[in-house]
Amino acid sequence: MNTSLAFVFPGQGSQSVGMMADLNAAHGEVKATFAEASEYFGRDMWSMAQEGPESLLAQTEITQPMMFVAGVAAWRAWCASTDMRPALMAGHSLGEYTAYVCSGAISLEQGVELVKRRGELMRDACPGGQGKMAAVIGLDDEQVIAVCEQAAGGEVVQAVNFNAPGQVVIAGHGAAVDRAVELAREAGARKAMPLAVSVPCHSDLMRPAAEQLAEQLRATAIQQPAIPVVNNIDAEVELNPDQIREKLIAQLYSPVLWVASVKTIAATGVDTLVECGPGKVLCGMSKRVERGLTVHSLQDQAGFDSALGALSP
Repeated sequence: MNTSLAFVFPGQGSQSVGMMADLNAAHGEVKATFAEASEYFGRDMWSMAQEGPESLLAQTEITQPMMFVAGVAAWRAWCASTDMRPALMAGHSLGEYTAYVCSGAISLEQGVELVKRRGELMRDACPGGQGKMAAVIGLDDEQVIAVCEQAAGGEVVQAVNFNAPGQVVIAGHGAAVDRAVELAREAGARKAMPLAVSVPCHSDLMRPAAEQLAEQLRATAIQQPAIPVVNNIDAEVELNPDQIREKLIAQLYSPVLWVASVKTIAATGVDTLVECGPGKVLCGMSKRVERGLTVHSLQDQAGFDSALGALSP
């Protein structure tokens, strides 16, 4: 175990047609992981990832299993290439499920079934485009929370992702989010813009989905993680399987405390973060939280080689 190293796993938003193709060319574990996951998912996930179309990959119930499997595939490629293991893991939203599978707490089969169900329940919890998310940049956390309270008007709009200093995502009923966007601009936000997401993730509108997902989570065998995972909702390490289960239920309607999670990781002495899966979103956000961090991404072979070279003794 490398005590100065942590692995982090992204959530939905970094998916793209053709993702993981470059890494697959050098690591047979990638396509093998997709093939195994496809048996549990019931569709050829590798073909979907490579052929799309983008509109398919953008559907929440497809995006979540796809990003989850991509993260596990990158982790398996890493494990096949080196004995180096991180001291900690964390995942952003959906990525927390990836982290628990890679840490050994949940099996791949269980993980596929959970994230598939999670995506379906989130889609159905707020149908017909009733929900919305938006990014607010340039206001502090308290200002964003106040804007949401002012904009609510009897509807739901909340700060749901504390991603980096001055970078907060809000979610809720579409009209309430629109009101909050206008108020954020009036309050001096550099940017306040709707996101291309119809599911108001991590808001109170997801409580019905969480109640239904709870049934499946409580029927899922969870082991103590071999690598500790910093969870989203209190930014602490949780090793107790029963508590992991309860926190995954609450995660669906609770804010993602990414700023606090990165601070928790850095406080242990970790100085290097590896983002495991498509994209570099967590690398960028995490550097804004802790500027002294060194970050790497395993989204392609160049990034893989760079991380391996920099971290090898």
